[in-house]
Amino acid sequence: MTSQQHRAVPATATPTRRPGSVRRTTTHDSLRPDGLLAAVTLVARGRDLRTEIDGGHTVLDEARLEVEVDYPRRQVRRISADPAHPRLTELVGVNASSGFRGAVAEALPGERESGSVRFQLLDDLPTALLVSGYAISAGQAPLPAPVPRPRSGLQYPDLCAGWIAEGTLMSRLTETGVVPISEGPLAPEVEPDDPLGWHEHEPLPPHGMRRRRRLDVWRDGEVVRVEGFFRDSHRSGDGVETVVHEYTVHATVDPATRRFVTSEAEIGALPWPECPVAAASAGRLAGLPLTGLRAEVRRNFTGRSTCTHLNDTLRALEDVGALLEHVR
Repeated sequence: MTSQQHRAVPATATPTRRPGSVRRTTTHDSLRPDGLLAAVTLVARGRDLRTEIDGGHTVLDEARLEVEVDYPRRQVRRISADPAHPRLTELVGVNASSGFRGAVAEALPGERESGSVRFQLLDDLPTALLVSGYAISAGQAPLPAPVPRPRSGLQYPDLCAGWIAEGTLMSRLTETGVVPISEGPLAPEVEPDDPLGWHEHEPLPPHGMRRRRRLDVWRDGEVVRVEGFFRDSHRSGDGVETVVHEYTVHATVDPATRRFVTSEAEIGALPWPECPVAAASAGRLAGLPLTGLRAEVRRNFTGRSTCTHLNDTLRALEDVGALLEHVR
């Protein structure tokens, strides 16, 4: 394991909820209860909460998703959700990485347009699962000689800023045949004193990976402000939690046109020296509509000026349109 990670400063707190605002929080926990090389149980939870003007609160939506994945084959073995959906079982047997989002669109028509928490949990699953492979490399004892392992078909040169052909990661991969990993900074606690600041979720066990998101939406004069926080973290076999990826996106939206006015990404922690270049891609949201943002990012936010995980954070902002309906 290396310590080449881009040294920024991970978040140490969660902002206070603003009167009239709506906050969505989600977590995806990738667990390996039967061993590092066994199946992955992915438990995802989320909630939409409005903070009332008088300080009260209203739960607008909440969901839970549990998926068992044959990790070597990336195949869904079992899936359940609350709230349930009659066609969810159609996802059993599909690839949980490549093509999963298309399978969700076919099995659950209209789910994306709903802007529901359940859809966000499903939509974030493929890359949360992809990142969970970090736990295997981090948790295995060092070998006398590296043993090359095939990398995912979703990972290739110039995929993103971190995977640029001449970059640190690809150079080491070329030299050793092994995808390197980078040890990040300690993960500060971000759960606030406010018990409603985040939805309820279980402590992360050893060798677990957690993807957490927070999306705050509130009115500020004639604009709507948006803050999207994202962190991937890993808990070692010794119980130490470190940050793998972290961004916070700050944006403004014109509520009349429902288009982005401004957008910028703040780096918390990234694994490779080349990764920070991708933060500038968040500025490309300016002028884009909320509707169809997931498809727009997938089509046009590609290559070495972007980041797969920042892209997912930007894609999640499409649901600002649904949350805006509930902002006071």
